[in-house]
Amino acid sequence: MARGRLRIYLGAAPGVGKTYAMLSEAHRRVERGTDCVVAFVEHHDRPRTEVMLHGLEQIRRKELEYRDMDIDAVLARAPRVALVDELAHTNIPGSRNAKRWQDVEELLAAGIDVISTVNIQHLESLGDVVESITGVRQQERVPDEVVRRADQIELVDMSPQALRRRMAHGNIYKPDKVDAALSKYFRPGNLTALRELALLWVADRVDEYLNAYRSEHEVSTIWGSRERIVVGLTGGPEGRTLIRRAARLAEKGAGGEVLAVYIARTDGLTSSSPKELAVQRGLVEDLGGTFHHVVGDDIPAALLAFARGVNATQIVLGVSRRKSWQYVLGPGVGATVARESGPDLDVHLITHDEAGKGRGGLPVARSARLGRARIIRGWLVGALGPVVLTVLLTHVAPEVGLANDMLLYLSLTVAAALLGGLLPALASAVVGSLLLNWFFTPPVHTLTIADPKNIVAIAIFIGVAVSVASVVDLAARRTHQAARLRAESEILSFLAGNVLRGETSLEALLERVRETFGMESVALLERESDVNPWTCAGSVGPRPCRNPDDADVEVPVGDHMALALTGRVLPAEDRRVLAAFAAQSAVVLDRQRLRHEADRAKELAEGNRIRTALLAAVSHDLRTPLAGIKASVSSLRSDDVAWSEEDRAELLEAIEEGADRLDLLVGNLLDMSRLQTGTVTPLIREIDLDEVVPMALGGVPEGSAELDVPETLPMVAVDKGLLERVVANVVENAVKYSPRDEPVLVSASAIADRVEVRVVDRGPGVPDEAKERIFAPFQRYGDAPRGAGVGLGLAVARGFAEAMGGTISAEDTPGGGLTMVLSLRVAAGGGGDDGRLIGQTARGSA
Repeated sequence: MARGRLRIYLGAAPGVGKTYAMLSEAHRRVERGTDCVVAFVEHHDRPRTEVMLHGLEQIRRKELEYRDMDIDAVLARAPRVALVDELAHTNIPGSRNAKRWQDVEELLAAGIDVISTVNIQHLESLGDVVESITGVRQQERVPDEVVRRADQIELVDMSPQALRRRMAHGNIYKPDKVDAALSKYFRPGNLTALRELALLWVADRVDEYLNAYRSEHEVSTIWGSRERIVVGLTGGPEGRTLIRRAARLAEKGAGGEVLAVYIARTDGLTSSSPKELAVQRGLVEDLGGTFHHVVGDDIPAALLAFARGVNATQIVLGVSRRKSWQYVLGPGVGATVARESGPDLDVHLITHDEAGKGRGGLPVARSARLGRARIIRGWLVGALGPVVLTVLLTHVAPEVGLANDMLLYLSLTVAAALLGGLLPALASAVVGSLLLNWFFTPPVHTLTIADPKNIVAIAIFIGVAVSVASVVDLAARRTHQAARLRAESEILSFLAGNVLRGETSLEALLERVRETFGMESVALLERESDVNPWTCAGSVGPRPCRNPDDADVEVPVGDHMALALTGRVLPAEDRRVLAAFAAQSAVVLDRQRLRHEADRAKELAEGNRIRTALLAAVSHDLRTPLAGIKASVSSLRSDDVAWSEEDRAELLEAIEEGADRLDLLVGNLLDMSRLQTGTVTPLIREIDLDEVVPMALGGVPEGSAELDVPETLPMVAVDKGLLERVVANVVENAVKYSPRDEPVLVSASAIADRVEVRVVDRGPGVPDEAKERIFAPFQRYGDAPRGAGVGLGLAVARGFAEAMGGTISAEDTPGGGLTMVLSLRVAAGGGGDDGRLIGQTARGSA
């Protein structure tokens, strides 16, 4: 069964029209005859949205605590298209999946197309950014990858001014909520920032689609849809200047991107410092760019190929560090790139402090493998040089002498060897010896040599010429091999360092393989045995192969794993590095799986510990109040004892106290269970502390706590029920350990954008090493009696506090004792008066 297609309407804020656009699309599809149903749509009492539901088939909702989507009913109905609103919604307890996006994944797997909606603030990666902008922490989150995998993402855009007008007209919230919403969450600054986030996020997705299209259709020309600036690095100190200049250029264009590339090969770009490259990598990543490491035989060609491959619009290079005389050996990388870049790629040559200081060591051309232009020059010197020299010697200086003539011809042979290698030098030696014999060795104009001494001289001349040519050619080949091995060692060293530190994921490592060798796609394939089919453990690039036999390059890793690459056939000398990459890929895959297993084992161990403690609590702590209740009831039911009214009242009081204790213990156990399973979803609203804290003291004896909560404190963004439970648990714990004649002090004060509630007792206190341990489940510090509880009060208090975005910690009380500090967020820049819920439900209150 083919997987369904997902279409998402993305908005910057509530009320921009996502649901309306989704319903409009549904009507268009129904008119075209498509089987389209409404699986779940929340109209929020907005008249225009509610009208759009008319004429569409709606799946009956499942009745739990409130009506929610019935995924089983949708699967049973099996429509062609299902409308599922609010992709980031958290399902209520009792649902098959915790999140609605997981329901959507089931529908897609069943072959049902889904149209959904989501706001930009609900994306997991943007949670902290949105909180810093609006002051509201979004509890409803959806992984970015779920939205990114959508087949189509459509931005529903609206200017902040238009959205605020819609709000003022009552098209989004009820009239009594409009003023608070406009003054808090829907402020122009908030809406502008959220809109920019949405536009940039969608722009990145469009960019991904564009790259996929260019790769699929093999488009090599540059499309300047956005500014991409490639920085060519040599590993020298000037790289930092180039990166900063490129970042400034990127800032001038909206959405500009910086890609720093280091190309390792046989010329000056390989004479780099690994430490300096690491610094430059950190710098470019700090500036929001990316670092790439590529191997190429020709620096200008490799740099231009990389730039065109990433659809770059500009290249930033530094002015050459070579000295003036070294330009005789070639124009240099910068000039070559500028000449061959074409009209669609701008090249910037940036001056820097290292310009003209030289690279150190041999000049660039001496350390490079012989190129085509250099070989041509060698042949010209080797073949034409002796002819030109012969003309000069016969017409300009005919009386130089045979010995000097031989030295001059030998100089040409050495020059041909230095320029073109062995073959041009041999040609120079042969041509030179023939010309020397014909024109300058008696008898002239014949190939006969009269004097035997001249025969020995010419033989020595030929031997020296061949020897020099061989040495020069061997040196050039050894230089090339050494430079390539150096480039390989740098890549392997960098790779091993990242993998050993655990900094590289499998996908990042495979992407590095693809970039380094210029392949189309890379996949790590594995199978359980020789007869089982191959499965893909990880892949990058378009159309990765699913079988090693279909790959252009296959590198086995053990008996049942292989690295498969498509794009081109690699030379044998590249396979050594590729084999190291393949081995590292297997190591990274094993590490990821071991980490996953370790996490699972940790969860199981924690669950076992909780269950063991729970059994201990049930077997002892819960039996204590039950035993007291049973004894009192048995005594009251006894017929052989005549109880007085005072005795009966005392027994009934014991029953009531035991039931209260039992209720408290069971409540804490249930609360801890909800925290462990993540089903606590707070209902965040603006609350005055003086409305909640006094109610939390109802469970402690009268006079055991003093209250100091000023009425002038700012309102806090909390769940009223959860806050009451947090304060009650902390105060009851403090009263339990505080002396009877020293009441617990409960005070509150405002500090910056937080409000602190401090519960101060004069008990025995807790040492520093145990201050965090007392918040762990089933922990009781000191000599607390077994019947005093199961040790969950503070654990539940911390869990509820963190669920509301607060914190709770323990400090020493000056003069002795313990102070619990509960820190809560001030309700500014968003909150509850506009009627918005940080979660969409209120199922977390106690």
